[in-house]
Amino acid sequence: MPTKEQFRKEIRAQLRDAELSGIASIEINSGQVHRKLGGYPGVNHQMQPCCEAMYGEKKAGDAILSAPKRGYGASLTIRYVLPR
Repeated sequence: MPTKEQFRKEIRAQLRDAELSGIASIEINSGQVHRKLGGYPGVNHQMQPCCEAMYGEKKAGDAILSAPKRGYGASLTIRYVLPR
């Protein structure tokens, strides 16, 4: 199963790639991140650490576009403003 650090690295890689592309923002979805790294969907998924990593990268100006009631789930989507 992916770890919180692996999720963080993946999110940062997506942010870096988007920034190098010159776009103004990127929307990242927790379900897509977790599927890319594996283990989701599944009984032993690591969605909470995935979401924690996403929230940890959030800065002033970034926006939560969608969030589950409890804050952790596959629908979490954050728009990160670039450059970082």
